[in-house]
Amino acid sequence: MTETPPECRHWIGDARRYCRALDAVRPYLTGPRCPLHTPAALGGRAESPPGPGWPAGAWSTPSPQSASALFDQRAVASGKRRASASTYRAAQHAVRERKS
Repeated sequence: MTETPPECRHWIGDARRYCRALDAVRPYLTGPRCPLHTPAALGGRAESPPGPGWPAGAWSTPSPQSASALFDQRAVASGKRRASASTYRAAQHAVRERKS
C-alpha cells in the first residue's frame, strides 16, 4: 500500500479552492499546511525556529502550583482525601516530621 504525501488543506477563498501544495507540508492543529499557509505566516509573523522541544518530564512533573492542589499532605494524612496506602503513610510521616 502506497502512502500519499500530505497536502496543504488551506482554503483559498478568492480562488475558491484548496492550496494542495505538496512541498514542506507539516501538521498543525488546523490540518496540514505548507510554509505559505502556516498559522504564523497567515498572522504575519516569522516561523519559530526549530528547537529541542519540551523536556522529557514536562507532562509528568507537576508545577509547584498544581503540586499543592494535588498533594495536600494534611488532608491525606487526616483521611479526608483518598490516597493509596503508601501515599497515606508518607503524608502522615511528613505531617509528623513537620510538627516536631
